[in-house]
Amino acid sequence: MAHVQAGFRSGWLLLLAGAVGLLLTTLAAAADLSAEERKLKDHAAEHGDEALALIERVVNVPSATENLEGVRKVGQVFRDEFDRLGFRTRWAEMPKEMNRAGHLVAEHPGTRGKRLLLIGHLDTVLEGRPFQRAGARVKGNGTLDMKGGDVVLLYALKALEHVGALEGRQVIVVLTGDEEDTGLPIARSRADLREAAARSDVALAFEAQVDDTATVARRGVSSWSLRVRGIIGHSSGILRETHGAGANYELARILDAFRTELSGEKNLTINPSLILGGTKTTHDAEASRGTAEGKSNVIAGEAVAEGDLRFISPEQLERAKARMSAIAAKNLPRASATLSFEDEYPAMAPRDGNFEVLRMLDRVSQDLGLGPVKALDPGLRGAGDISFVADQVIGLDGLGPRGEHSHAPEEELEVDSLVPQIQRAAVLMYRLTR
Repeated sequence: MAHVQAGFRSGWLLLLAGAVGLLLTTLAAAADLSAEERKLKDHAAEHGDEALALIERVVNVPSATENLEGVRKVGQVFRDEFDRLGFRTRWAEMPKEMNRAGHLVAEHPGTRGKRLLLIGHLDTVLEGRPFQRAGARVKGNGTLDMKGGDVVLLYALKALEHVGALEGRQVIVVLTGDEEDTGLPIARSRADLREAAARSDVALAFEAQVDDTATVARRGVSSWSLRVRGIIGHSSGILRETHGAGANYELARILDAFRTELSGEKNLTINPSLILGGTKTTHDAEASRGTAEGKSNVIAGEAVAEGDLRFISPEQLERAKARMSAIAAKNLPRASATLSFEDEYPAMAPRDGNFEVLRMLDRVSQDLGLGPVKALDPGLRGAGDISFVADQVIGLDGLGPRGEHSHAPEEELEVDSLVPQIQRAAVLMYRLTR
């Protein structure tokens, strides 16, 4: 019994020592926060349930990119919130032929500190699955990508307004209505975002957080289309001088050369997403679909492939295009190939200034007692709206809440990540605008 009691006392003392250590660590972190920053932290904690309720409200408004009315309804909810915070708001309409809902732009005037550009989007890939609480997670289309992030953005601003820290500060918010399927031409659909960036110093975007990281770089996207032609003839003549290699062999050669010659370069990926080949093909590039006809005893005369190219910088993009074009030009006998590109999203290159903002966020997070924040590998993230202004301003992305299954029916958000992300964003904005 004495042995058991001693063991109990020893375990209890260890537990107490651990608790005291945790308390001291928390107090040390809190000591690094100013009085106003502690108020920001408390405001976010006190309004976490309210923020979650707003996520529920906007998630229950279906707003896939093509649902123009739904996107505008979600935009109006946020517009009302920004109006109450004293922002000047407007709806940026897009040309009718673009078939996009437009964007919400909200601006708070000021001249003190860094000028902030805050970026989110109102549209979703899928729609129809309503908000549903499931223990520590909430499910629904847009909970994570990115109505949850829009709410983090908003409630960070609410905390700043609560302590009077918005006064005299310039903050521009752009919530686009077509991030998931950007309207064309891009020069028009992103004109309002780039105009806001031209009057800003730092851009912060609120796509979902991945673990305890922030995004200092995002890869750009360029689509490519490959069309190959060969000599149609009896299959007994394949690879002979009279008939050559045919379209399918040539297509296979080119794609495999893309794989073997370019796949080793860091942050560069080339994905063939659609392949068609036979004696006759049809290809609907806009719908990314087509048909192919052929017989086993006939050499294929036509082949088509399309896909995307992802890159970390404009220089890497141009190098990849040149190497791919050179590969496509070295044709097998009696075959020919045409390779074309269409640039979609630019890259958010890993600029030094982005890492400076990350270091500030990391310090904020540790001062809040939330632990360090590291840079996310850009290969783990797709393209995003911040990339359209990355050549104009420094910044970070990935400041929204955590979760899983973006772009999927089972999309979900981790509730416990909501308040910490609001706290991080609020204190970061506070320090940037001092």
